[in-house]
Amino acid sequence: MSTTSNTLEKGNKKVIGVTVNGDLRELLVTSNQTALSVLRDQLGLTGTKYGCGTGDCCACSVLINSKPVLSCLTLGVDLDGCEVTTIEGLAEGNNLHPVQDSFVKKGGAQCGFCTPGMIITIKSLLDENSDPSEQEVRQYLRGNLCRCTGYTKIVDAALDAAKTMKGAH
Repeated sequence: MSTTSNTLEKGNKKVIGVTVNGDLRELLVTSNQTALSVLRDQLGLTGTKYGCGTGDCCACSVLINSKPVLSCLTLGVDLDGCEVTTIEGLAEGNNLHPVQDSFVKKGGAQCGFCTPGMIITIKSLLDENSDPSEQEVRQYLRGNLCRCTGYTKIVDAALDAAKTMKGAH
């Protein structure tokens, strides 16, 4: 567990400094509290979903320092000094992020439970590879579970977002 020297200990709780969706936050977290719990319970960012709690479904995916991470398996204290982006942090005001917009246009969300993790994962893919093939999208999503669909519309949404983002540059 790596924390900065600015971390204050108070019993089994620590004060951490973390930037969440662009806002610097100072939080008191317990040593065994997950990042998912910090985001949902302390910050009220309920877009990140608790799915399995074992890292098998990716519904809890967030970006930590621009990399997709399973927040159910990450300790809150490990967020100290990090930048976290949740599904709530992707849109700019009323303007959806291109991945979010493509999910709406292409019907990539069924019940919506896995959608935040899917969108976060696809955003990460497109940050790494602006022009992925269908196979690359499917490979990148391999850990994300959806019980409502056959992934076709999700992959279509990812490819549509890639085209949109590429056209914006």
